[in-house]
Amino acid sequence: MRIYVGNLAYDVTEDELSAEFGVFGKVDSIAIPSDKISGRPKGFAFVEMSAKAEADAAIAGLNGKMLKERTLTVNEARPREERSGGNFGPNKRPGGGFGSNRGGGRSGGGRGGFGGNRGGGRRF
Repeated sequence: MRIYVGNLAYDVTEDELSAEFGVFGKVDSIAIPSDKISGRPKGFAFVEMSAKAEADAAIAGLNGKMLKERTLTVNEARPREERSGGNFGPNKRPGGGFGSNRGGGRSGGGRGGFGGNRGGGRRF
């Protein structure tokens, strides 16, 4: 079972987490994600325990416990959501900038874009 551990102090190590969770059973793996740019830990971790009963005991025993002056949030990790690439989401619109139909109410759009009639100029 995959367990989410939140509100971690930034200096908590995998060995320290292994010691805390090891009290409840066998720890298969620990992952402490870090920021890609700074390399600093993000303040949460994932702990993998194979036996569900041991994982449930660890969640019950460690949720709300203090570790390095921080109160831990420990629960079963949710499945990772599929993430789409780029800026396409429920509130995002694809497209934009070049040749769009936005601008000043004139035909040809008075602003922006490369394509079509860009507005400006006199028409005879």
